[in-house]
Amino acid sequence: MKKLNLLFTLFLITTGLIAQDKVLKVWTDGAPNHNGMNELEEKYDGVRVRNVSEAEMYVYLPEKDNNTGAAVVICPGGGYMIEAMDHEGYDIAEWLKSKGIAGIVLKYRLPYGHHEIPSGDARQTMRIVRKNAKDWGIDANKIGIAGSSAGGHLATTVGTQFDTGKKESTNLIEQISCRPDFMLLLYPVISFNEEFGHMGSRKNLIGEGNKWDLVEKYSNELQVTPQTPPTFLVLADDDKNVLPRNSVEFYLKLKENNVPAEMHIFQKGGHGFGIRKNNLPADQWPDLFFDWMKAMKIVE
Repeated sequence: MKKLNLLFTLFLITTGLIAQDKVLKVWTDGAPNHNGMNELEEKYDGVRVRNVSEAEMYVYLPEKDNNTGAAVVICPGGGYMIEAMDHEGYDIAEWLKSKGIAGIVLKYRLPYGHHEIPSGDARQTMRIVRKNAKDWGIDANKIGIAGSSAGGHLATTVGTQFDTGKKESTNLIEQISCRPDFMLLLYPVISFNEEFGHMGSRKNLIGEGNKWDLVEKYSNELQVTPQTPPTFLVLADDDKNVLPRNSVEFYLKLKENNVPAEMHIFQKGGHGFGIRKNNLPADQWPDLFFDWMKAMKIVE
């Protein structure tokens, strides 16, 4: 039965990724740490993945005659408990590809008590994309990161806590910058503040209890600096799962630090709308994001 379940999972993964161009392991020589899962425990139902033991990246490259040179690493959400791979991952990558932008969906390892693992996977992915930029038709200075919900928390962790390359490292890929050039945030978790932060994501990432050093470290509105990348935020006023104040506080900190930013708060959309067509005002966000990219000279 386990073998049949594994075969079915592989079938779903294969059919769900039919349009991708490359599948790469994030850690080709093995990750430097482990989250306690193994590959047989991973589960995928065609929409959500859980028990992720190995990080992978799914690369969607645009046609050469449509290529803008821009790229986006995409972090699906799911409260650091699951990952919503379809409408917050593959579907966004497909849309980006249609616009001439490379979309790289990251299946990051879930933490399971190891808070450093998801952001470590995302930083390594940023380095890998830059390393391969020329071969993939990507401008190494136009690589952004996107995230939905807890994936937005992951994206802002990388966007506020990065290095521009560890020049002293003997590992060549560590010498490459992991700083995103811009960010796309959909109804993001930003803060672990008890007043308006998302306690489910906090518990799943750093565990229970009042670990104030980690609460501060991962309250990303507190980590914004003038070096934080330009940011495009999308959320709905009626989001009851992740309070809009998460985005508002982050936007205000960006402005305090003179970081270019644009924020759209739609009247209706709730939480988790992704890139699906729900006949809601929030469906407009992809075209608005593309217009912002043109205004920022990320695409022509």
